[in-house]
Amino acid sequence: MAERLAHDQEQHLADVHAVIVQQLLESGRSPHPELIAQLLQITSQDLSDRLNRLAELHGLVLHPHVAEPWIVHPFSTTPTLNFVEGENHGWWAPCLWCAFGIAQLAGGRIRIHSRLGAETEPLILEVEEGMPVTGSDIVVHFSIPPRNAWSNVHQHCSLVLPFRTEADVLAWCNKHGCSYGEAVPLETTAELARRWYGPYARSSWRKWSMEQAQQIFRDSGLNSAFWELSGKGTY
Repeated sequence: MAERLAHDQEQHLADVHAVIVQQLLESGRSPHPELIAQLLQITSQDLSDRLNRLAELHGLVLHPHVAEPWIVHPFSTTPTLNFVEGENHGWWAPCLWCAFGIAQLAGGRIRIHSRLGAETEPLILEVEEGMPVTGSDIVVHFSIPPRNAWSNVHQHCSLVLPFRTEADVLAWCNKHGCSYGEAVPLETTAELARRWYGPYARSSWRKWSMEQAQQIFRDSGLNSAFWELSGKGTY
């Protein structure tokens, strides 16, 4: 009985997550809580409880002091550096990894708009079915190890940035006093996003276990100590 109850509770959270992601994909904007509750045929209080539980599990990030989605990875509901231009809609992404996650979920032809090192030079990447068709010379710098991402997820995402070369990354880190982490080829970043975010619009979605997340990194070719996870819980 307890096992069944736990399964039902997990599914209730996954249903909320799926509705939000599906509505973002279909409309280009975050659904109002009233619509989420209506689609799931639950009360506003039930929805609030589920959203808060999802936030506790790092399934999404809520606005401070109110149970409304702010970040539902790979989407941001408020403007960011990265804009993903689809055939019918556009979306903001917290980082370039997330931008490729949106491209994977949306499918088709996509353009990702960003800026090198979050500074002055614009960058536009053409993407087809989640994989880049331009920007083969671009690297993506991950400054904070994934095992520490949820210590401050906003900072972690803000520091996942595109650069021309690894030398540019090092110069940028020195200029801004940021830690150098690892520079990842653009195609590898897209492959990571494909494996990580592929199931995120499904009602079968669950947070990755540490073991599952570690395997995704390895399958994406990310094998250095920077990508080693630790502790228990989900990612």
